[in-house]
Amino acid sequence: MSTPLNVVALSGGTSRPSRTLALTEAILAELGQHLHIKPQLIELGDIARPLGAALWRSELPEAVEQQLRLVEKADLLVVTTPVYRGSFPGHFKHLFDLIGQDALVDTPVLLAATGGSERHALVLDHQLRPLFSFLQALTLPIGVYASQAELADYQVSSDALGARIRLAAERAVPLFGAHYALRQSA
Repeated sequence: MSTPLNVVALSGGTSRPSRTLALTEAILAELGQHLHIKPQLIELGDIARPLGAALWRSELPEAVEQQLRLVEKADLLVVTTPVYRGSFPGHFKHLFDLIGQDALVDTPVLLAATGGSERHALVLDHQLRPLFSFLQALTLPIGVYASQAELADYQVSSDALGARIRLAAERAVPLFGAHYALRQSA
């Protein structure tokens, strides 16, 4: 089989257990059903303190620098964030402030978010798309938003959420062509 697609997923939550992490892992699992991938997961909570202490990228410890390089080298980036006060958290934005200005040009990005209710679903289009548009990344047209009620016990518990995750993964496949697509048995 060919070299797998380098899929880097950033879970922007800072606590464990985490609905944001659960959604990220569900998206990665679904992508793995459709594409030959090498998934790499970055949990913001693991790097938040040293990340927040750095004003400049040169101040980052090597372990955090390695995580940023993973993001910059992704073939496909899956970005999932919790919604706090109508937007993504500051540490999440700070991470992308430290990413190289042109590092994500033309990188496909699957956007996802979690929030307390459906009222926050527009965060995908009103907060995340503009951020990644500025970075000149290619945001995939289908994002995934999950409310608290759809993630019971930190697992996807809603058929509708499962369907949205499947649709987002299926719509990502054509971007990578037959080279990475897994053959589906009939």
